[in-house]
Amino acid sequence: MTDIALGGAVGTQPTAPHSPRPALDKGFNPLTAIIFFGVLAAGVLYVAYSLYVDIGDTGAKTTTILPFLLLFVALLIALGFEFVNGFHDTANAVATVIYTHSLPANFAVMWSGGSNFLGVMISSGAVAFGIISLLPVELILQVGSSAGFAMVFALLIAAIIWNLGTWYLGLPASSSHTLIGSIIGVGVANALARGQDGTSGVDWTKATEIGYSLLLSPLFGFAMAAVLLLVLKVIVRNPALYRAPEGNQPPPLWIRAILILTCTGVSFAHGSNDGQKGMGLIMLILIGTVPTAYALNRSMPTSQIADFRAASVAAAQVIQAKAAGYNVLGDPRPAVTTFVSQRKINEGTYPSLAVLVNDIAKQVDQYGSLAKVPAEAVGNTRNDMYLASEALRFLMKDKENDLSKEEAATLNNYKKSLDNATKFIPLWVKVAVAIALGLGTMVGWKRIVVTVGEKIGKTHLTYAQGAAAELVAAGTIAAADHFGLPVSTTHVLSSGVAGTMAANGSGLQWSTLRNIAVAWVLTLPAAMVISASLYILFLNLF
Repeated sequence: MTDIALGGAVGTQPTAPHSPRPALDKGFNPLTAIIFFGVLAAGVLYVAYSLYVDIGDTGAKTTTILPFLLLFVALLIALGFEFVNGFHDTANAVATVIYTHSLPANFAVMWSGGSNFLGVMISSGAVAFGIISLLPVELILQVGSSAGFAMVFALLIAAIIWNLGTWYLGLPASSSHTLIGSIIGVGVANALARGQDGTSGVDWTKATEIGYSLLLSPLFGFAMAAVLLLVLKVIVRNPALYRAPEGNQPPPLWIRAILILTCTGVSFAHGSNDGQKGMGLIMLILIGTVPTAYALNRSMPTSQIADFRAASVAAAQVIQAKAAGYNVLGDPRPAVTTFVSQRKINEGTYPSLAVLVNDIAKQVDQYGSLAKVPAEAVGNTRNDMYLASEALRFLMKDKENDLSKEEAATLNNYKKSLDNATKFIPLWVKVAVAIALGLGTMVGWKRIVVTVGEKIGKTHLTYAQGAAAELVAAGTIAAADHFGLPVSTTHVLSSGVAGTMAANGSGLQWSTLRNIAVAWVLTLPAAMVISASLYILFLNLF
């Protein structure tokens, strides 16, 4: 794919004379452009057709076109975020294979784009709603309101603005941390707008965990890549691996295979992880604009409905036992919402949750299946299920919950049933995100590739340096997925290249590293400020 983003990367250090710069500019290829825009058009038509079919299957009557206009704009912004994410983040995955001449530049970005596409399509969807859980619960429950649309537009546009800014400067910044910063900014602004303490709108335990990972991931990448390179020098005594490529000569077959394999792994994992964030946000948009089609999993089989009833009965017994001696008068939802917001168990938590669980069971029993829930009741049923699920999540995290292992297992089983009913990803959403992320990888990649390949060290990237940095990045992704840690692959890879340069005695370009460090430090606060400002602006406009 012809790169449409040229120049502008930070730093000015040239590569070594005997290692010519890879051919990054191949000129305009009409056939490639036709394929690119053909895939894009096919994706748009597929999305439009899928929406038409899903909404038609609900039997809902359209009385105004406004919700669909909002839906179109919101989907465009959400997919735009994934598109920018593609050329912003995965440029890091291809830099090493390009600068070690393992793959031609154009083929490398297309290969990475295809790997991203497959990563999105094969992903389980389990991470998709994790990012949403950081948002204020009151906005999630009213996502179709003006405040809900202000939230979605603010956090997505803020993330796009910061990603485009760092991309324009050729700075490897993390799209994940940008999005998380945007979400925190919306949470703080929402709390202040409601007359609450700004800290009440954010899950600060999760935010602190993210802060630690943001601080430690570059240091981890630097140290581990440096150590791995030094170990390679001891084990593999092949001087050619530790010298810059001569001309356009590719590396030895086995090291080339490792570089291509790690590039594929990093790209695939990026698609499976970052793509899911886009899926979750798109589902939030769909729930707010067309709840009759997407608020509840209408395809949930009858067998799972039976399991849901059984899980509801068992969970109600556990919660009612904890609520013994207390009664709830009136609507239990405000008390449960307060618990989810403040995460503090009081005398009303268990009895209110018990009433809510019983109400949900009655609603499901009344209609027989989720597909038969009438349009006017879909939003309420979905909100009740989501609220109960979030309450159970925080309840089981609380050290004062007084739950035995058997009781916790019962509540966990019920929570899974709730999540199966409300947290699902239609196939067309996966396809739309996969296309956006995959095509984005093939456009605008050059700026950050040049920074990673040329502007971090003072000499050309060697085969062993590229392999060490990629292996650390790929291994970090696998470990992060296993332990559920929000580690930035972008930070690990770019700092890993720096670590190999230091370990090899190649020298570092400190002006570039300073700029990267500034972007690294500012990503969260900058995204928070931008999203909070946009949220207040949109709140007054909508």
